[in-house]
Amino acid sequence: MKSDPIHDLMQQGLRENVFPGAVLLVGKGDARLFFEAYGKANLFSNQPMTRETVFDLASLTKPLATTLAVARLADRSRIRLDQPVGKWLPALAGSDKAAITIRQLLCHQGGFPAHRLFYMTLKSLLPWERKAAVLDLLKHTPLEYPPGERTLYSDLGFMLLCRLVEAVAGCPMSRFLKEGVYEPMGLEDLFFVDLTGSRRPRRPYAATELCPVRNRLLVGEVHDDNAWFAGGIDGHAGLFGTAEAVFHLLRLLVADWRGRSSAPIFSEPILSDIFHGVEKNPLPLGFDRPSVKNSSAGRHFSANTIGHLGFTGVSFWMDLDKEICIVLLTNRVHPFRWNTRLGQFRPHIHDRIMEHFEIYLD
Repeated sequence: MKSDPIHDLMQQGLRENVFPGAVLLVGKGDARLFFEAYGKANLFSNQPMTRETVFDLASLTKPLATTLAVARLADRSRIRLDQPVGKWLPALAGSDKAAITIRQLLCHQGGFPAHRLFYMTLKSLLPWERKAAVLDLLKHTPLEYPPGERTLYSDLGFMLLCRLVEAVAGCPMSRFLKEGVYEPMGLEDLFFVDLTGSRRPRRPYAATELCPVRNRLLVGEVHDDNAWFAGGIDGHAGLFGTAEAVFHLLRLLVADWRGRSSAPIFSEPILSDIFHGVEKNPLPLGFDRPSVKNSSAGRHFSANTIGHLGFTGVSFWMDLDKEICIVLLTNRVHPFRWNTRLGQFRPHIHDRIMEHFEIYLD
């Protein structure tokens, strides 16, 4: 049964072209309080959005894939977060990247710039040359500040983390996550689309952009051009999934962290480190926190909240005290990325949800 105030605001979002379509899931603990789909997954085919629609999760890849791959390796004592990445990536020897620690990369303190158009170089290479070429590009990208000196959100740091994971695990990060995290957690609808040879999983995908680089509508292939030219699997983008899968993963992480799981995938210490950092560096690892003013999470989440946004129009926020989780997945870049109305809409829907269920009074 739809909750009218929330449903009405989501319908308003459709009328005002905030997004062509969306899936909204609200959960508290293990319970789903609200779970509805709206609008169109593809404006050109008229495909309706459903609760089973798969989205390009964009930068949600950082917390829900790369960070968890690193955590899994740390739990197995194969890496330590405060060791330098050069220990596992000898190609960085002699560069200023070798001494950057894994922790610094996870909390965006590695010194890298926010973004670089690596695909402009990669597109001139043969497909099987591109993955290795990214590491060389990262090695030769000038740092913007000494590692650890300040925080600057960066895709490049997570691209380097992907190469670290694959060097230590000895396999693609997608395979490591599938076998070591997602399958043990029962998650079939979180996956990468490997563009180097394997067949794309058959799912109902939300369309993203009419891409000016690839000259086609993107459906079931990663929107981010750096990730696409690298083969579809990278540390900053490439993960696909449903709202249900995102919620399922988050609630299982909380269960592991609180010691409620009978078969935990992650230890409590590594999840505490990820969620809250350590005394000398209290930043969450891979995840984000609501900003003090004008937060996309709205006004009612507690300070003990983690989440993330993705460029394609996806987000989640999870209050660790109240165990409230809001997953809002949209295809706001469909058909063009210039639609930025979601930035103003998102905090309003979060506030309306929290006020309707009176969660902010808990």
